[in-house]
Amino acid sequence: MNARLDHRNPLVFDTHELGRRPGAMQRLSRSVAAPENLGVEVIGVPDGATVELDIRLESVMEGVLVTGTARAPVTGECVRCLEPLERELEADFQEMYSYPDADSRSHETEPDDDAEEETLFLEDGLLDLEPVLRDAVVLALPLQPVCREDCPGLCSECGARLADDPDHHHEAVDIRWAALQGLAGTIQDGEKDNVSGAEAGVDEKQEK
Repeated sequence: MNARLDHRNPLVFDTHELGRRPGAMQRLSRSVAAPENLGVEVIGVPDGATVELDIRLESVMEGVLVTGTARAPVTGECVRCLEPLERELEADFQEMYSYPDADSRSHETEPDDDAEEETLFLEDGLLDLEPVLRDAVVLALPLQPVCREDCPGLCSECGARLADDPDHHHEAVDIRWAALQGLAGTIQDGEKDNVSGAEAGVDEKQEK
């Protein structure tokens, strides 16, 4: 059985004022501390950072429709040059929280296990926004964050940050030419040895 929602949790919202009156609406703004691990491996909202929430609660026949925007700072590292980066994130979301008795009505038709897993329910008039906030933030985060769009990354040979030295380069040596140069050197050395041997033979004849 799931733990009961705590109304003191800043990500738990009370919908009692809507009173199950379809069309009733409530707008709320709230600053909350970011829950842990709000993001992905390379970028996310720092634990405890302030998340600004502007939400609208709207009563409908099946439950409460929640529409809103979350704004928060995010930190991470550039996937090209590995430098730290910071920016502001804005994530929009919309989710339906169904009344508990809507669950029994849904079983009058063929049950859909996937749909049941995705459905969020109100609990004693309370709703937990954290799972919706997590999904919205993760979807809004860049999959490949970069410090700037034209970041050149790191040198593949020495790991130097190319943005710090645009003229950075290494002399490219083609291994094929290096092998030919080595072969040419060997031939030249052999020719010198042959010449020296021939000259030595001539000198011996002259002495005789």
